[in-house]
Amino acid sequence: MQVEDNRMPAKRRKSGDKGRSKDRRVPIAIGIVIASVAVLGLVIPMSAMRFENHDSFCASCHTQDETTFFQRSTSAAPTDLASFHSGKGAARCIDCHSGAGIVGRYVALTYGATDLISYFSGHYPAIQETPIGDSNCTKCHRTVFDNSDFSNHFHAFLPQWQSVDSRNAASCVDCHISHDTLNDAGVAFLDRNAATTICQKCHAVAGQG
Repeated sequence: MQVEDNRMPAKRRKSGDKGRSKDRRVPIAIGIVIASVAVLGLVIPMSAMRFENHDSFCASCHTQDETTFFQRSTSAAPTDLASFHSGKGAARCIDCHSGAGIVGRYVALTYGATDLISYFSGHYPAIQETPIGDSNCTKCHRTVFDNSDFSNHFHAFLPQWQSVDSRNAASCVDCHISHDTLNDAGVAFLDRNAATTICQKCHAVAGQG
């Protein structure tokens, strides 16, 4: 009786083992690359955010007018809305120049990274001038729209104006200009002239002006 020999030759077995070993190394290498990118994507931004928590860091590579803004924030008496916030210890540069939550911080971080590249590449002060959105303000001033009394009607009706005329409606910083020293300290550094014009625009939209 003849017995069939199904054993694989030694050379062929070794070649197959090498192929399987290579197949295992590829996903391992890909996993290492993905993990490295993920770690760098967290470590570098988190480290940068720690620096951004200090106004002096922001001012270290910003030029005029930003250096002047920082100097105002360290003065004894506030001279504009930004230094008023800073003097109370309630806000830092990054608090106003970033949106709500971790997403808002990451977006602000991309702006800062762009400015940093401009600075070290010799293209400064070609900085990004990104308007401060209402969400940057309302993350701290959360109840500003809650009171609908006449004394606060200009805040209470602002979201309605924005919903019907988003292109032309005012935003927080149209009345509350952070770095203008000519604003009225008696009403939290409100720009009275700008506010009056904006009131008229809102009343015109509402049909009450």
